Amino acid sequence: MPSTQPKLLFISITNKANGAENVLLQAAHASNAALLFLKKVDTGGLNIPAGLHVDYVSTQSILRGFCNLIKALGHYRTGYIIFSTHPYLNAYLGFLKRIGYLKSKLIVRECSSVLTRYNGLKKWSYQLAYRLGYPGVNLVVCQTASMRRYFTHHLPYINGRKVIVQKNPVDIEQILITAEIALPAEDTHTEFICAAGRLIPEKGFQILIMAFNEIKNTYPNLQLLILGEGPEQTILEKLISDLKLAERVILRGWVANPMPYFKRAKACVVSSIKEGFPNVLLQMLILNPIVISTNCAGDIDEIPGIYLAEADNVNSLATTINTALITVADNKDQILQYIEDRTPEVFIKSILSALK
Repeated sequence: MPSTQPKLLFISITNKANGAENVLLQAAHASNAALLFLKKVDTGGLNIPAGLHVDYVSTQSILRGFCNLIKALGHYRTGYIIFSTHPYLNAYLGFLKRIGYLKSKLIVRECSSVLTRYNGLKKWSYQLAYRLGYPGVNLVVCQTASMRRYFTHHLPYINGRKVIVQKNPVDIEQILITAEIALPAEDTHTEFICAAGRLIPEKGFQILIMAFNEIKNTYPNLQLLILGEGPEQTILEKLISDLKLAERVILRGWVANPMPYFKRAKACVVSSIKEGFPNVLLQMLILNPIVISTNCAGDIDEIPGIYLAEADNVNSLATTINTALITVADNKDQILQYIEDRTPEVFIKSILSALK
């Protein structure tokens, strides 16, 4: 990038290849900027391009990463623009700015509307984190207009002029390239629909499995492949067993490159109950003409050609999947037009312009 480009540092909690981390990686790559992670994961990490400077605060635990972060930030205390994601980390950095340790400008990205997602003690902990840290933040980036409305409503003490909307980036060229890699032999001749994400309740995979159970007899050769790992795996395995779907619903685990699955699936499904905005949805839209999504986040209902279902509703999702599978889709031009302004370069340029 030009020599006048400000010095940037991107920080996340781990280098796990999740949606928020992928957004930061895309922005860092487009900016040729440094990356800092509180903890390095053992498996399922991001594929970091050669040439990017990456540091890991800890290889042991996230807590140790937080404890050692102050020292790790020594080089970046002044003269940088720091970009982080995840509310606890954002708040921690904002607090360091409030007490004067961190003098670099701070941009934080909201990965989800956590104050509408959780209750009880966990919600209270987020409220406390926001109160302590976010007044020190220079700019807050929300993924959708509805997320910004939730944020400003729940946090009225944050100046609304510091809260902007910027759509998630997507690297179309890279997605198309990685989609050309062959599927593993076990899936090459399989007829399947595909979903992907962390195995957590918010992703709605229990709903998806039950919806698939509703349509399984209509499509006797069809399988459901779910790509991902997470704490809900045992619960999902029991549900699959109880519904006698062991031969039809496959938990593939973490997959380093899910793009070939998205491209070759009969349909792709996002079954989430609540999201900021599911980044995997953009990847699916680029590669597959049949994409079903629940109305789990703002702006999804504006996507041309998408098949929309109610969130947390088995019957709605089953009906929508069935409708999509019997429809001939012709929406490629509309989809490409929808995502053409979402490049990583546009993403970071727009945010830096808003900071000024």
